[in-house]
Amino acid sequence: MGIALVWLRDDLRLDDQPALRAALQRGLSPLPVYIHAPEEEGAWAPGAASHAWRRRSLAALASELERRGSRLLLLRGPTLDALQALAARTGAEAVLWTRRYEPAVEQRDARIKRDLRQIGLHAESFNGALLFEPWELATRQGDPYRVFTPFWKSARAAWRVPATWDAPARLPSLAHADLPAGERLDELMPTPAPAWDAGFWQRFTPGEQGARAALRRFIDDALHGYAQARDFAAEAGTSRLSPHLHFGEVSVRRVVAEVLAMGDAIGEADRDRFLAELGWREFAHHVLHHYPQTPDRNLDPRFDDFPWAVPDEALLEAWRHGRTGVPIVDAGMRELWHTGWMHNRVRMLVASWLTKHLRQHWRHGARWFWDTLVDADLANNTQGWQWSAGTGADAAPYFRVFNPATQARRFDPDGAYIARWVPELAGLPPPARFAPWEHPEPARRLAPGYPPRPQVDLAAGRADALDAFASLRRGAVQR
Repeated sequence: MGIALVWLRDDLRLDDQPALRAALQRGLSPLPVYIHAPEEEGAWAPGAASHAWRRRSLAALASELERRGSRLLLLRGPTLDALQALAARTGAEAVLWTRRYEPAVEQRDARIKRDLRQIGLHAESFNGALLFEPWELATRQGDPYRVFTPFWKSARAAWRVPATWDAPARLPSLAHADLPAGERLDELMPTPAPAWDAGFWQRFTPGEQGARAALRRFIDDALHGYAQARDFAAEAGTSRLSPHLHFGEVSVRRVVAEVLAMGDAIGEADRDRFLAELGWREFAHHVLHHYPQTPDRNLDPRFDDFPWAVPDEALLEAWRHGRTGVPIVDAGMRELWHTGWMHNRVRMLVASWLTKHLRQHWRHGARWFWDTLVDADLANNTQGWQWSAGTGADAAPYFRVFNPATQARRFDPDGAYIARWVPELAGLPPPARFAPWEHPEPARRLAPGYPPRPQVDLAAGRADALDAFASLRRGAVQR
């Protein structure tokens, strides 16, 4: 029985795995291989939190493969050299993989596909990450979408109930293959020391089984009422599937299929709101594909002349570690530091504070999130930061400046989220937790270690942001 190399990257699953399926359909024994070559991903090589997650996900996948009579081979890059050497050693007929969409990776993969075909291998890639390929949808003029609503309307018009493929109970044995020993996972990706990631695993379980359990838990416990609960920071009202989707531990087709299978048991508003969130993910990949410069440059070129403040390392460091003096912002940044994740509503608030009240460039925030989020995804990260800063596709207008105290009162009405992540404020009565500078006496007495005032006055920071935006508009008019 011939061999197909199934090159795994951010598709660390066996269920609904198109490259694995293609190998079996061709009558070949799949040889799953992961090649560690982060340097090939250019300026946006995976950050520390991503490496911590990937290590555990690979360990889980190796166990699943062994249980089915196969194995996971771990190698070091360069990727092309590793694939060519492995194919030559094993006599493999094909190299199969699922596509990724980061600009540097897309270019690398295209070169690999060309070079593998030139030496006579069947090299083929598949869509295993999205409902729609980024190039499949276009405006009536044939242009890429830059606004979500018409994009999603077009996507829903082209919608087909996604077909899924179940993981096989057994896989062909590789006993006949001449395989290298490969790398040990502990040497390829050492365990963090000290264990700064320990808090991550109190909330998440990397791997395919963890992903399916998270999906089941969301459908059973949080999908009903999702449209409202998703905005409340202290509630478990979101799916928390983002890292599992990013690492491909569950396919988006499987997620959609299981949500749709609930039928009338789930209200239409809740179902459509969740599907739209998956649509936002699709839109982010659409934009990144068509505008590959956006991880580093404004999509809206008008903001190339925006008067960002001079980078202030003291302000940035206080923001990174939750010492801004704004409780909802600090709670979000501390949740991120301890768990590798942050509630989506709070992500918008911490981004607005950085880019508008502090007028620090959105790239500072994007880089920090990239290193600390377990769901760090280049398309989503870029889209989220450019949206918050007002510089990207379908962005919130720059002149829309969130008041973090007002937002906290609305979306953390009991102050429970703040009390959990900023415990020095837990002794304050809830109204004082939102804006302790407005309650100086109890704040001094009950929270003496917390900053007595925000980094900048909320009203003054908003006014400065609006003045900066007005100067940008005046410059555009004068030109």
